[in-house]
Amino acid sequence: MRTFGVEEELLIVDPKTGEPLALADALLAGRKLAADDAPAKPRLLEPHGETGFDDDGMGLSFELKLEQIETQTRPCLDYDELLRQIRAGRAMADAAAQKQGARVAALATSPLALASHTTPDPRYARMLERFGLTAQEQLTCGFHVHTYIESQEEGVAILDRIRDKLAVLTAISANSPFWNGLETGFESYRTQAWNRWPTAGPSGIFGSLPAYRRVVTRLLETGVTLDEGMIYFDARLSRNHPTVEVRVADVCLRAEDAALLAVLVRALVESASREALEGVEPAPVPSVLLRMASWQASNFGLCGELLDFGSFRPAPAADVVDSLVDYLEPVLAEQGELELVRSGIAAIFERGTGAREQRSVRQTVLEKGAPNDGGLAAVVAHAVRATLRGTVGYADGDAEHVPELLRVRQS
Repeated sequence: MRTFGVEEELLIVDPKTGEPLALADALLAGRKLAADDAPAKPRLLEPHGETGFDDDGMGLSFELKLEQIETQTRPCLDYDELLRQIRAGRAMADAAAQKQGARVAALATSPLALASHTTPDPRYARMLERFGLTAQEQLTCGFHVHTYIESQEEGVAILDRIRDKLAVLTAISANSPFWNGLETGFESYRTQAWNRWPTAGPSGIFGSLPAYRRVVTRLLETGVTLDEGMIYFDARLSRNHPTVEVRVADVCLRAEDAALLAVLVRALVESASREALEGVEPAPVPSVLLRMASWQASNFGLCGELLDFGSFRPAPAADVVDSLVDYLEPVLAEQGELELVRSGIAAIFERGTGAREQRSVRQTVLEKGAPNDGGLAAVVAHAVRATLRGTVGYADGDAEHVPELLRVRQS
């Protein structure tokens, strides 16, 4: 079984108002700022007794905005270990936030309006200068899955064979219906905001590692993007780790959904590798159709029709997700994960994605009488509880007991 690990970006929020807070520098005082989008030295979670993780070199780091913090797991072999580490990372981030009177929430966009603050790092300053409003407004929280590969050549073969199925993962993870105080009409508005970057979105079929490197080199030679860390393909080779990195998902509201999504990604990577070894050619789907599939998944999530990854015609979301699980069944069954995946997918359809949960909470609040914030503070409060559910020492009432809020703002 291939090892896999994840990176989660979380919002730092005021537990009472739901507003994002520019506190990452306070939470990570003394730690180095992120040098680029793919850190050379992974920050690992170190075991500490039976109750948690040591915060010495803990898996937390800066991101583009001071209102967010990133967690990283170490490589894992199975769902249970990955879920434990995801929960531990969320608990560590929240513990750091609570010291400043804040909390963390696994929300892919902020429900409430704000003017975000860019992390004070020379690279991020260049991004802000170069990309203007796109960088200024880019407070989005994604979920990135790293899966081990034997070689970069194998990695490119995998990238070529998973590209047509990635939009389904966007739909399953959809967790961003609100944007700056507005109902967007999308299940994953993060996908729309993120795809404003010039290199974001689906890539073509590369065919070989030299061809992949040529595409990256040509993109850098345009001068549009600053560096290789800004090659934001839906899936790419990691520069510093022997992994394929899949980047299409919203951060998931629930930790168990995040671990489930990572299991699907690993099975997708393994299935694609086997196809390459068997001489199965990549599906020759034009990138423009992949953009349509991504847009449809972003718009409807699991609530309407997706584009079937075989025909690229509309089909009920449940049928498209079932088709993906059927495609992955040989690998999932071999690895003892098929029933886990089927039950996890059924649970998501039954209760809804994170986007559905957010809307449901808001609707319940509005039915009781419209508050000044349109019910969005309640959405964030619910997200805090859902984010931390299942973590060591957490109880649902914890979100109400925080120290006096320490606000940090950068000019």
